[in-house]
Amino acid sequence: MMTVYLPVESQTKLSQISRQTLESFVLGTGRQVEQIDDSYLESDDYGAFVSLHNQGELRGCIGDCAPRSPLYATVIEMTEAAASRDSRVEPIAKDELPDIRIDISVLSPLVKVLDPLSLEVGKHGLYVVRQGRRGVLLPQVATQYHWDMKTFLEQTCVKAGLRKHAWKDSDTEVSTFTALIIEEQR
Repeated sequence: MMTVYLPVESQTKLSQISRQTLESFVLGTGRQVEQIDDSYLESDDYGAFVSLHNQGELRGCIGDCAPRSPLYATVIEMTEAAASRDSRVEPIAKDELPDIRIDISVLSPLVKVLDPLSLEVGKHGLYVVRQGRRGVLLPQVATQYHWDMKTFLEQTCVKAGLRKHAWKDSDTEVSTFTALIIEEQR
C-alpha cells in the first residue's frame, strides 16, 4: 500500500491554502490563492478530506477519496464544501473564523481488502461500498473513539446507511487507505 509523503514545506503551504480559502469563502471576498509552484501540491495522486473544528467540536468534514485534480485544488474545493455543505452542521459563520482549526487528511489511493480484520486501527481508513451506498471513515476516527477494527468496520457500514455487519457480505466492497494528517499550526 502506498503511503503519503509531503515535505514539511508542502504541508505548511497546503495548510495556508486551506486557511486562505476558508477565510475568503466565508467572508465572500473570492479566492485569492497565489501561484502554486510545488510539484507535491500539483500532484493528482491523492484524495483529501478537510475537517473544521471549533473548540474541539466538528464544524464540517468533507472530502474525496479519489484523486481527480491536483492536491491543492482538491483541498480548496473540500475546504469550501466543509465550510458550507456538511449536512450535519450549520455553515461556518464569519465570527467563528478565528476559532476554527483546520485539519487536512491527504489520502493514499484506495486498495481493496480481502481480510478487513487484518487492518490496523489508527493507520488505515475505511471505504465501504454496497449497492450504490458508500461510507468512509478516516483512520483517526477509530483512534478518537477508541474503537477496535470490528467496531470501525461496523461504524463505516452504518455511515454508508447499511446494517452494521454488511462488511461481511460478499457483495460489499471494503477498501482501505492511509492518510497524512496535517494539523493547522496557529
